[in-house]
Amino acid sequence: MSLTIREFRPADAAGAAAAYSAGRPYLVITPEVVAWQVLHTPDYGILVAEVDGEIVGTARHALVPEAATPGEAVLNVSVLPAHRRRGVGGRLVAAGEELLATAGATRISCWADDEPDALAFAAARGYTAGRQGHFSARDLTTGLPPVPALPAGTELRTAADYLDDPYPIYLVDIDGTRAEPGDLETGDQPYEEWLATIWRRPDLSHELTTVVLADGEPVAFSAAQTDGGRYWSAFTATCESHRGRGLAKIAKTDSLHRARAAGLTAAYTANDATNAPMLAINAWLGYHICAGERRHAREL
Repeated sequence: MSLTIREFRPADAAGAAAAYSAGRPYLVITPEVVAWQVLHTPDYGILVAEVDGEIVGTARHALVPEAATPGEAVLNVSVLPAHRRRGVGGRLVAAGEELLATAGATRISCWADDEPDALAFAAARGYTAGRQGHFSARDLTTGLPPVPALPAGTELRTAADYLDDPYPIYLVDIDGTRAEPGDLETGDQPYEEWLATIWRRPDLSHELTTVVLADGEPVAFSAAQTDGGRYWSAFTATCESHRGRGLAKIAKTDSLHRARAAGLTAAYTANDATNAPMLAINAWLGYHICAGERRHAREL
């Protein structure tokens, strides 16, 4: 076996996407998005593991520029199932850590599948397990609950209505992000960066992203990404001033109805295990937990 670790090239997109999602059918990722992220996400890159001309693994690495503590970085490694236990993942981790250390990283976080082999792999390389996340799935070929009644003074739109000026959507996103469970304290993402990395992401469906307005202003949304057949719930957020009114449930339910009407057949999402309100909404919508992951970290 001739193993090479090298930087990602655009021609690697299909192989990198396959390595990322192999054995994880709940991930909605396309080669187009893989290549786009390298070009448009600040401080982000991909290392690929190549064996005899085949891409068999990737290491997605990035510094976290908004982190309150300098030196925070992320490193996530995936290897095709047929090539695991051959040293590929270990080589990718080592190469990614070296690259991040050179760039100034002092602490690296990652996610590992919540299953014995992946957890043992992370522990063997000095990573300490932390918070838990859940992946959930929903068959869209079966019926959905009706969209709950709208509170007085609210109405539904889509993100497509804000193509000329998405700043109001950005404000809701930032407000919602501040309340997200997590271990890493970060500042607000700048608007121009949000436009480049989130709003213009090629798999974001503005037509399927439902926005809730109160008195004419966006106060909640449920963002939808799609590969053309499957739906990924990227983020559901409500402004702090309007929480507790059921707007997140309304937005997510309406978005799923739009997805089903558009012919999408399966829906997936991921949530922190402590995010009880969103997990309750998912259960009400008919999602079932299909897999898990654990956040890990180590000091360099």
